[in-house]
Amino acid sequence: MCASTGRDEASVHAIAAEPMSLVMIAIPTVVVVGCAIVAAAAPIGVSIIAVFLFAGPHNWMEARYFLTRMPARWGGLAPYFSLGLAGSLFLAGMFAALPWLAGNNSENGLVLVAVWNSLLTVWIVLLAHLRSRQNPRRDWPFLIPIGFGLIAVNWLSPLAWSLALVYLHPLLALSFLDRELQRQPSVWRKSFRIALLLIPVCLLGMAARSAGGPDLPGRDLLTWQITHHAGAEVIPRVSNHFLVAAHVFLELLHYLVWVVVIPLTSRRNSLWRTRDVPLARRSPNWRRLLTTVMAAGAVVMLLLWASFLTDYAWTRNVYFTVAILHVLMEIPFLLRSL
Repeated sequence: MCASTGRDEASVHAIAAEPMSLVMIAIPTVVVVGCAIVAAAAPIGVSIIAVFLFAGPHNWMEARYFLTRMPARWGGLAPYFSLGLAGSLFLAGMFAALPWLAGNNSENGLVLVAVWNSLLTVWIVLLAHLRSRQNPRRDWPFLIPIGFGLIAVNWLSPLAWSLALVYLHPLLALSFLDRELQRQPSVWRKSFRIALLLIPVCLLGMAARSAGGPDLPGRDLLTWQITHHAGAEVIPRVSNHFLVAAHVFLELLHYLVWVVVIPLTSRRNSLWRTRDVPLARRSPNWRRLLTTVMAAGAVVMLLLWASFLTDYAWTRNVYFTVAILHVLMEIPFLLRSL
């Protein structure tokens, strides 16, 4: 066993030291720059197409990925996963109820958004505290001060704080991919990290291109939904062309990571083979349950496509309300990987 471990470590170091070819650098570079160009050229159209094609599949593949990362028996991790699951469900339910709770009162709406953001921050801090006490232990001494600071900033501008989440969320997929590449001996992590440096460069290029330019044309409901989601009403002095293009650019990277890159990176885990899921190893009943859940998810994905074809604007609005659950579920798994 020791000899085998030594050979494995030697192979990892050998691969890590292997020089990158031009192709390995070019592929992620072309993907990042290509997404930026497409998003800047036709932000509304690309947003419509990307959400239609990838919204359902990327949620399904995320769920499949997280199942492979959840232990069969929680044991000492029970408080952590229980808090993660309960907090995700509660916050998602409260988020969906915010318009109904606020009614037509905009001031009440702002207060409720600030309360939701505060609860989200407290939940993340609690999860991070529990994670720091698990193996391998982490020393995060500034969790509470940072949490209080974020809550204070949130109450100064709740909508801006929420908008920051909209733009930060796509970046979580890049964090998961980085952790996934770290799990295996691969030089792709180097080229991936080089490509990450291009993201702020592309965003600056988009900003320069749209500076002083006109806003996006169109006053229809769908255009309003897309520009509103990108924060056009929260940051009115910034071109909504840039805001939508930047958001679409980040979302394209997010979708490609979950739908294409992570499945290729984790190719040893078949999308449909339930025996790769730790929970499925508990008993045949668990295996049948997970198979049923995965099949039901595929059916929901087909229904989502049908609903998009029937009424795109309504389906998009419902989807982005419900999809907050998958955003929240990413947080416990990301913290566990740190």
